[in-house]
Amino acid sequence: MRLKLLSIAIVVILAGWCTGCAMSKEGGPSVDALKSISSPVEPVAYAGKPMLPAKPQRITVSLVAPFAVQENLHGEEALAFMKKFWSQALEPILPNRPDLIVLPEACDRFPRHTMEERFRWYEYRGDQMRDFFRDIARANHCYIAYSAARRMPDGSYRNSTQLIGRDGEIVGIYNKNHLVPAETTEGKILCGKDAPVFETDFGRVAMAICFDLNFDELLRKYAAQRPNLIIFSSMYHGGLMQNYWAYQCRSYFVGAFAYESTVVNPVGTTIARSTNYYQTVTTTINLDYQVVHLDENWEKLVALKKKYGPGVTVFDPGFVGAVLVTSELPDVSARQMIEEFQMETWDEYYERSMRHRHTPGNMEP
Repeated sequence: MRLKLLSIAIVVILAGWCTGCAMSKEGGPSVDALKSISSPVEPVAYAGKPMLPAKPQRITVSLVAPFAVQENLHGEEALAFMKKFWSQALEPILPNRPDLIVLPEACDRFPRHTMEERFRWYEYRGDQMRDFFRDIARANHCYIAYSAARRMPDGSYRNSTQLIGRDGEIVGIYNKNHLVPAETTEGKILCGKDAPVFETDFGRVAMAICFDLNFDELLRKYAAQRPNLIIFSSMYHGGLMQNYWAYQCRSYFVGAFAYESTVVNPVGTTIARSTNYYQTVTTTINLDYQVVHLDENWEKLVALKKKYGPGVTVFDPGFVGAVLVTSELPDVSARQMIEEFQMETWDEYYERSMRHRHTPGNMEP
């Protein structure tokens, strides 16, 4: 899907509806506002921090979600089949040299198994499929999000996504927080309780699984941590909830689902998806970004674009009053860019607006 890259000059002229801006009668910025771009501005201490201690990276992400297998196999035959199935599924995307591969929920399950057959399969499989993906991650120097049921020492299960690192080691494990009741009553799976965010060499990563996407409790935990990327392994698409999560967390969102895998940017726009012909999608995302509200930043964005030209991209999703500022330069981060022009991020502007509301005298009795 081709991105619509917005010229900030055009935005200033056409979008005069935004509040909080000094506008002329014709709808553009006033002459005084434009003159203020070159005026000295006192440094401002912002509460916000860079998303990463080092400059974030541009990474290639592959989502691989083939339709579920229809075979009903057991033991060694099932294991050999599942390894071959996933080898064939991954083969087309490996030449892209992805930094991250995301697999769907319950990726090594046989749907036609009875529940008892499923338990026997899980016991036989153990960690063998996980180790199979560890070998692939190590051989291809990439991360893999492997999502499957895990048997615990007490005999209970967790619906987990294990993030495998480039060296084949486990970076972190997320246990699905919000289960459909039958997962527990029939599948012996217990709800996870944590919402961890894991450090990788390209950014901070959160994970969610399927039914999770419906619950604000988990969303709020992740939104407070502001991960750079949310990995979503699922047997359900989620619809508008994907875009909502991305926007609320100011994060890229990558979802693997058999009927449509998607990549959503931090202002809630779907920028890549699989099709009815291919159950894979590969795209490159730039994690060196900041989300900035247009209020009080219009003229600063004009000056930013004027200085850096193609070295900065400003993407407007439309209608939400916020834009995605992305650095295309190797030596200047998006955070450095907005600080240079003393721009607030959307988060900082939100916090300032809330402080204003609760300042004595600013609220009706």
